[in-house]
Amino acid sequence: VHLIPVNPVREDGLNPKSRKRIMPDLLTEPPAIDPLYEAHVYCNIPTIAERSMEGHAPHYFKLVSVQVLIRHGDRYPLYAIPKTKRPDIDCMLVPSRKPSHPQLEAFIKHMSKGSAAQMDGSLSSLPRYPSHSLCEMGELTQAGVVQHLRNGQLLREIYINKHKLLPSDWTAKQLYLETTGKSRTLQSALALLYTFLPDFDWKKINMRHQWSTIFCSGSCDCPMRNHYLEEEQRRQYSLRVKNNDLEKIYVDMAKIVGIPTRQLRASNPIDSLLCYFCHNVTFPCTKAGCISMEHFKVIKRHQLEDERERQEKKLYFFYALLATHPFLNQTANRLQRIAEGKKEEVFVLYSAHDVTLSPVLSALGITEARFPRFAARLVFELWQDGKRPKEHFIRILYNGADVTFQTSFCKDHYKRSNKPMCPLEKFVNFVKRDMFLIFNSTSYYDACRRRAL
Repeated sequence: VHLIPVNPVREDGLNPKSRKRIMPDLLTEPPAIDPLYEAHVYCNIPTIAERSMEGHAPHYFKLVSVQVLIRHGDRYPLYAIPKTKRPDIDCMLVPSRKPSHPQLEAFIKHMSKGSAAQMDGSLSSLPRYPSHSLCEMGELTQAGVVQHLRNGQLLREIYINKHKLLPSDWTAKQLYLETTGKSRTLQSALALLYTFLPDFDWKKINMRHQWSTIFCSGSCDCPMRNHYLEEEQRRQYSLRVKNNDLEKIYVDMAKIVGIPTRQLRASNPIDSLLCYFCHNVTFPCTKAGCISMEHFKVIKRHQLEDERERQEKKLYFFYALLATHPFLNQTANRLQRIAEGKKEEVFVLYSAHDVTLSPVLSALGITEARFPRFAARLVFELWQDGKRPKEHFIRILYNGADVTFQTSFCKDHYKRSNKPMCPLEKFVNFVKRDMFLIFNSTSYYDACRRRAL
């Protein structure tokens, strides 16, 4: 940092004694990425109590609606490293085993009774909680359940106990619940709801099934979205090919497990290695040697560099705008109806994946946000100004941090306003109009068929 002298002029026109203000030097290099620290953040191991900014507002503001988009909790890998023993992780829920939660035992009992719930289509055939002594691929782990029991408890303390968002005699009409058709997203939603709701009543749980991971519902036909996704995948491939350190690591690991390098790369080893890392399990070994922390660091560092380049190149941003418009449009419409006084769901929960949250963050312009960790949460709060009841404001929070004024539609408002929130119409105008400007379009349908400028 540099110490810069500042000479403010007092109201009487006289110069007071020179004071020194500390200003960061913007020319300094950003800190080097620490792949192990970033991996720990991604694991989101439930240990210390979390501090959050949800529910903060001036005393005369009234909270009228909360919409939450979550990523499922910690899971077993989706890919296996060929010719290695799978990580030995138990997906039975055992309250006496760490990480645990005071309500884990009650949660298990309650989930085993869940016949009265209304579940859309294929959701009814999914298990309500994980229960295999050796986890199945992609299965939620005990850590994943605990992460969302904690999320629900934290949100309950703020939204139920403090702001009375739901009364003790809440009804099914006050909730809107939607999940993709994977057991890990359904179970994550149920864990959060169990500790969040004033009283978890199966008869009032109506879970809707969303078949699309980007929650595009009936508006999924978008040729240009697919085009930008393909271009983004080409960018990823190009960056990977240029990384000599990564290539050496892949060659080395392929020799250890005795398969062609191409096959190892296709098995997405980072997904599997993150599971070993998050659960503190030793990386796999063969007669030819062991996969080491150095291997892990190089692959993780490349993943972080890829995320950074993805932010700089606009391909993913174009994809994100088109991928998330149906979801954001549904959110904006609901918030508008509530602001107009219509009886709508006051608490909304979408249970989803990293590929759901990541484009939403990008489309909103929240470029500083980390890639969605396990059990990440993105919250949209709708507030009414008690002094001017017709005025409504939105706050957006990511993992408890207020990111409202990082969004592209409210960055400038922050400089001109003394209100700690963003006017709802700024969000609505962004979703209905401004999202399409970069495509030289005025509608989603048109933007889906036209290249960006």
